[in-house]
Amino acid sequence: MSKRLLPSMAALQCFESAARHMSFTRAAEELHLTQSAVSKQVAQLEDMLQHLLFHRVRRRLQLTPAGELYLAEVNKILTQVDISSRYILSYGGATEVLRVATQPTFGARWLIPNLKGFSRQNPSIHLDIRNELEPFDLVQAKADVAFFYGQGSWPGATCIELFGEDVVPVCAPDLLPGRPLESAAELADLVLLQCTSRPEAWHEWFEEQGIDHEHSYHGPRFDTFYMCIRAAQSGCGVALVPHFLVEDELAEGKLVIPWKHHKPSQGRHFLAFAETSIDIPKVRAFVDWVLERVGKPNPYDAAS
Repeated sequence: MSKRLLPSMAALQCFESAARHMSFTRAAEELHLTQSAVSKQVAQLEDMLQHLLFHRVRRRLQLTPAGELYLAEVNKILTQVDISSRYILSYGGATEVLRVATQPTFGARWLIPNLKGFSRQNPSIHLDIRNELEPFDLVQAKADVAFFYGQGSWPGATCIELFGEDVVPVCAPDLLPGRPLESAAELADLVLLQCTSRPEAWHEWFEEQGIDHEHSYHGPRFDTFYMCIRAAQSGCGVALVPHFLVEDELAEGKLVIPWKHHKPSQGRHFLAFAETSIDIPKVRAFVDWVLERVGKPNPYDAAS
């Protein structure tokens, strides 16, 4: 295995500071070093990289093309080190991090409101919640628990059903004619907003009502339900979304249901975790909390 090029953190800091100030002297003042120490660190860095990072012109510094490229990379490294260090600094010795993966709109609209009080009841558990649009390997510990929509199957994971959903069409109030629609087919005259994760949604909604709509797959396509909801609210068209995700907008009158046909979705929402994780206290505490929010008993209580 070839030897890694691993410059010291001190050398990277000296280079970054000198590049920001275009001065070894000012970099030395900032880092509480001597000017010669900063200059020596940069020289050693240049020797390692086999490229000049600065032009020294009439006692002034100027980044070389290689220096400009390297500065961008060094900034990424120093920023990540700073973030990681602050991340650890913010936790006490008894704190455990629970990594939670969720689809973006579900996380914002359902999960976050239902987390109120969890940290107060579980002060030793720090939640690290991240959005996941693409499938990932739960068993390889990219997350401790995950929420997903589907049929309840995930290799190597235990999946607990939370609830189903009905999808409804929604749009801005001023998008509709000044009269009630006479049939669902009238929605065909409007722009149908599509969600990438549910490409068949509009086709199935029309089909269930006996309507053969040739343009059911046509319309602007968005990665998330959140973007579909915002597009509908902005008057871009009609979105077909799970009812529970738009309860606030409907209650506030920002969105309306132009045709009241609620179609049950084929999939359901699940909570998943690695098969061997239920006995881990932080996972157990989170699973108990979520199931309490949906009014379901933990199936593992009887076995414990």
